[in-house]
Amino acid sequence: MNLKKFFSKYPKVAIAFSGGVDSSYLLYTAKKYAKEIKAYYVKSEFHPRFEFDNALKFVSDFDIELKVIKLNILSDKQIVLNPHNRCYFCKKQIFSAIYKEASKDGFNIVIDGTNASDKENDRPGMKALKELSVLSPLKLCNLTKTDVRKLSKKEKLPTWNKISYTCLATRIATKQKINKYLLQRTEKAEDYLFSLGFIDFRVRTVGDTAKIQINKEQIPLLVSNRKKILKKLSEDYKTVCLDLEARNER
Repeated sequence: MNLKKFFSKYPKVAIAFSGGVDSSYLLYTAKKYAKEIKAYYVKSEFHPRFEFDNALKFVSDFDIELKVIKLNILSDKQIVLNPHNRCYFCKKQIFSAIYKEASKDGFNIVIDGTNASDKENDRPGMKALKELSVLSPLKLCNLTKTDVRKLSKKEKLPTWNKISYTCLATRIATKQKINKYLLQRTEKAEDYLFSLGFIDFRVRTVGDTAKIQINKEQIPLLVSNRKKILKKLSEDYKTVCLDLEARNER
């Protein structure tokens, strides 16, 4: 199966849209081949402002209708407790909210950007997708993340080389309770590192410590900005440290 055939079979779809590489390509292709589509973006405390802004720009550039769903994800106690399978409860909340709105809009098929590189045993959230009968066209068409980037580049999509960015909750150590302050603190810290020119990095929370993870090529940038980074992050963290195992060496 290819995407053209998929949308021939499912011509009317609601699309879970995050603004990332996969969902952007899926949305673009759906507009190209499907008869009727609508994109849904779930806005919660777990997603930084810049991701939302990027998503809005994409749908504006390609003239695609987007419905924004506001979700108080911290109202779910299971999510707040932050167990190892937290992503399962998150996906359940997010996609249940999308189904609710999509149903109101006359859509009964919901699709998402899971690709063939996403392994089920590494992603507890995929269990929720199965339970809710969410379809994943990229995976069904055996398109990997590399394939999606190549195809996105071919179509000249601005997202083709976008760095993968997981939600803010992934920065908080498993079993450390999640709250609004920890999420806002993480976003503030990462926004600051973005402003200094860092890419593909994380500021992880371990207790009251900020653990910075960067690629080895950017270690000189961190060293040259060490004092500024320490001063800024120390406003919110008791300790700031660097993970010596570089992200691109893992």
